[in-house]
Amino acid sequence: MKIVTEFLSHDNYVLGVLFSRDGGLLVSSGMDKRVMLWSVPDWQLSHSFQAHQNSVNGISLSPDGNTLATVSTDTTVRLWDFPSADLRYTLQDRRKVVSAVRISPDGGVVASGAYGGRVALWTLAGESLAAWQTPHKNIAGLGYSPDGRLLATSGLGELICLWDPVTGQQMLKFSAHPTAVYGLRFLQGGSLLVSWGYDQVVRFWDMESGEIVRSHVSGGGLRGLAFSADEVLAAVSLESLVQVRRTSDWELLAELPVGTRVINGMAFSPDGSLLAAGAADRKIRVWQLN
Repeated sequence: MKIVTEFLSHDNYVLGVLFSRDGGLLVSSGMDKRVMLWSVPDWQLSHSFQAHQNSVNGISLSPDGNTLATVSTDTTVRLWDFPSADLRYTLQDRRKVVSAVRISPDGGVVASGAYGGRVALWTLAGESLAAWQTPHKNIAGLGYSPDGRLLATSGLGELICLWDPVTGQQMLKFSAHPTAVYGLRFLQGGSLLVSWGYDQVVRFWDMESGEIVRSHVSGGGLRGLAFSADEVLAAVSLESLVQVRRTSDWELLAELPVGTRVINGMAFSPDGSLLAAGAADRKIRVWQLN
């Protein structure tokens, strides 16, 4: 595993990265209010635009690759034609920082999570569908099950909650990590849920029994996880480095040094050959994994 490129991208912290569905673009968002599109594999800037009036805290791409959702400290959710970056809709539920966003697996709904613990759902045509209050003080983790029948939330506080995304009815809640649950992700067709938290532990939950399948204690500075499309590899962001692990047994395959303490966003390319990470030093780093 070797580094392919390292470059200055945003004028402030890089907060999110994702690859386009065909792998031809890397999308990044930052504290500088901007979203940037980088061509792959030459890593030249293809397009840059001011997406919000404040920090762009989250980005999500629809399954068909035609819609980009962004959320911001400016309290709005915005939907963009992708990759042209033409603004389609500006959506707002409450005047609270919006911290997380996901587009549903069927591509029909955008879900956002905000400070204060509120979830809001809209169609990609901008129509309000539902909104409800969660027990989280602030929402950090937001994720759909692969079949779209569950929406999982987490954040400040120890709970993970599972919701019916059509009715907003709470289906299940359980204590996952003390103090805060930073993020979550469904795996294996929704039969597993992975969570990571303030306690520096990664936990795998069996969704049928609700029991912990396994737990892995990480080193200091655990902030995020990303999984390859085939779920074979996991990337773990720690203080000043990214670990690449095999998902099945959590074996450490590589440690990739990063020249800053805080890594905010990671993404695998669709074919799993590349790993990109955005960090607090305004840089994006990309590694070749095979």
